[in-house]
Amino acid sequence: MYPELFSIGPFKFHSFGAMLALAFLVANYLLTKEIERKRIYPDVSSAVTLLSIVLGVAGSKLFHLIENFDRFLRNPIGEAFSAGGLTFYGGLILATLGNIVYLRSQNIPPLRFMDAAAPSLMIGYGIGRIGCLLAGDGCYGEPCKLPWAMTFPNGYVPTLSSENPELTMRFRQLFPNEPVPTDIPVHPTPIYEFLYSMLFFAILWKLRLAPRPMGWLFFVYLILQAVGRFLVEFIRLNPPVLFGLSEAQAIALAMTLIGAFGLWRVSKEPIDAPPKEQGNPKSAMAEKRKKERASKVL
Repeated sequence: MYPELFSIGPFKFHSFGAMLALAFLVANYLLTKEIERKRIYPDVSSAVTLLSIVLGVAGSKLFHLIENFDRFLRNPIGEAFSAGGLTFYGGLILATLGNIVYLRSQNIPPLRFMDAAAPSLMIGYGIGRIGCLLAGDGCYGEPCKLPWAMTFPNGYVPTLSSENPELTMRFRQLFPNEPVPTDIPVHPTPIYEFLYSMLFFAILWKLRLAPRPMGWLFFVYLILQAVGRFLVEFIRLNPPVLFGLSEAQAIALAMTLIGAFGLWRVSKEPIDAPPKEQGNPKSAMAEKRKKERASKVL
């Protein structure tokens, strides 16, 4: 894998950061288009994207450090400022809370905006997982012997048996009668997550066109994202924290329940109708200028 793309003097450019930037650019582009289609005024996509970057990265890093607290204790500075090592749910939770506060300050119904953002969130997650794959930051799965198994000898968390005792121990548990390879092949779970993210994005992108109550599409997103992550976690190395479930699975289960409850609640609400076109200040200004030009001609 390629955790570092290139360097210019003391500055290093990492593959994870590059894919994260691409994820936000694609998500912001699609979000802007949906905001225009749903006539959400004012246009706050850029502000929300910036807020999501800051809070998303901060929340992701915080949850990752909590999830890997033993590794953090061994190397607190290195883990806190490493280019990889982000936990998606931490970023989603903190960014969602921050954006709700911001959207309310702009008098924009949060659920209407979240509906517009749902497809963008899904595709952004999938692209970001390719960054995890390139960085080899430990998001890969358990040892396996499948034809598409991969190794990450140069990753932030390498799959070398001499440098990864947790992975070595798991290999011995799964294959007790076989010698441990120097470089242990594992499930490329970031690819699995990329694939299901693209599938779910296509579903959300199609569903967005049908008239629904406000919040309906966002709650569907929560359920789809949670189900995908819950299943992938069964072949990840994350330790169990609650009833045999990993931290990510426990959060995914909670997200599924929230999504199901949300769908039940909003199903009783009327269809969300976008504001009328004349409510768009940009359109009003454009129309005013058009009339002024016409009067000058006359």
